[in-house]
Amino acid sequence: MTDSTISDTATDPTIQQKLAAEVIGTLVLVFFGCGSITYASTAGATFTITTIGLTFGLAIVVMVYAFGRISGGHFNPAVSVGAALSGRISWRQVGPYVLAQLVGAVVGALLLYVLMQGFETFDAEGSMGQNSFGDVGSGYAWWAAFLLEMLITFVFVTVILAVTDTRNEHPALAPLAIGLTLAAIHFVAIPATGTSANPARSIGPALFAGPDAIKQLWLFILAPVLGAAIAGLAYPLIFGRVGDPVPGSGISFSRPRTAAQVPGYAAPDQYQQQWSQPAAEPIVQDGWQWDPVGQQWHPVGSTPEQWRAQQAAEAAATDPGDPDDGGTRIRPPS
Repeated sequence: MTDSTISDTATDPTIQQKLAAEVIGTLVLVFFGCGSITYASTAGATFTITTIGLTFGLAIVVMVYAFGRISGGHFNPAVSVGAALSGRISWRQVGPYVLAQLVGAVVGALLLYVLMQGFETFDAEGSMGQNSFGDVGSGYAWWAAFLLEMLITFVFVTVILAVTDTRNEHPALAPLAIGLTLAAIHFVAIPATGTSANPARSIGPALFAGPDAIKQLWLFILAPVLGAAIAGLAYPLIFGRVGDPVPGSGISFSRPRTAAQVPGYAAPDQYQQQWSQPAAEPIVQDGWQWDPVGQQWHPVGSTPEQWRAQQAAEAAATDPGDPDDGGTRIRPPS
């Protein structure tokens, strides 16, 4: 392909592209994360909490770097709910995003299930990296498991909202911070619940892990969603936001304003804006700054209006016979 065949015009991703990105990202998360448990345990290989946590974390890092510019890189229904409550995306996107994430999780678990048939000793029931509590799992009480999952999801979504905030000075590091946070919460919660913090991640493997895993899904759906909801509501209240919420987001049920009425939020997903639309830097040269509105240079430290007023005053005081008529500079001095 030659350079002439590549369009120079950037276009916003379509809803189909966003949903495809969510399917692929969630699929990879489930396949690699749960696969790190299933393959090692079935083959008799050594695995640790560290290896499992890092697998989940690294899967998120690479997927967010790959698809964050397209869909925002949610890969988690709880993250989508938290983003909508915090004003980052509209509620119209949440339903399709959650459906895409569930499809990705189920397909990822299905691929893992099919490939695991290569082991003669493999028994899918209870061996798909599913989440659990109580007698089915580690013996951890249901109420403690609920609180733990709610807490770790709250932390996870809060970090996501913080590092994707448009005021963040290091947006390129956001996927890394998100992945490291996911790894850290796995280090803590794996012995108790297997670590969910993601309803899609729990639903996919549970469908192949037997009836006990399915019966316990309620906790791994409700607790993460509640934790994400608290984070989504708390973050803008504590740390504020730049501008107004995205139309159709938050907890307001009034008729949303159009994008044209909300400055700075024409695109529906601020996550996507974070790494697809870097802020433009002003043009500065030798102490002069370019004014694109007035099409002229002005000294750094003064506004275009102040500079034009100064030039007008100098022009009025200049002798008409003087060849230097005090005209406006069109370029900075050499």
